[in-house]
Amino acid sequence: MTSSNHIQGLNVSSHTLLVWILIGLVAGYITGAGFGPIMDIVVGILGALIGGFIMTHLGYAGSGGFFYTVFVAVIGAVLLTFLIRLVTGARNRL
Repeated sequence: MTSSNHIQGLNVSSHTLLVWILIGLVAGYITGAGFGPIMDIVVGILGALIGGFIMTHLGYAGSGGFFYTVFVAVIGAVLLTFLIRLVTGARNRL
């Protein structure tokens, strides 16, 4: 039986998912994949979600609390941004 605090089918709380999305939004905007502000934010959110889900499936979900969740989301967003830049050749436009 799953509690109402967990998303059905995943071992992730709705709070954790929300943190991943918010951190991804900020990380995507800051790192910028080079596709414009909206797409950079989308890339950041996707990266944070991917990073979080990978760590969850490896068995590390929730092992470090809030700061661990933030750390995983930031790393996921930055890594996805890096991979997109590597594949597309996009550079940060500062």
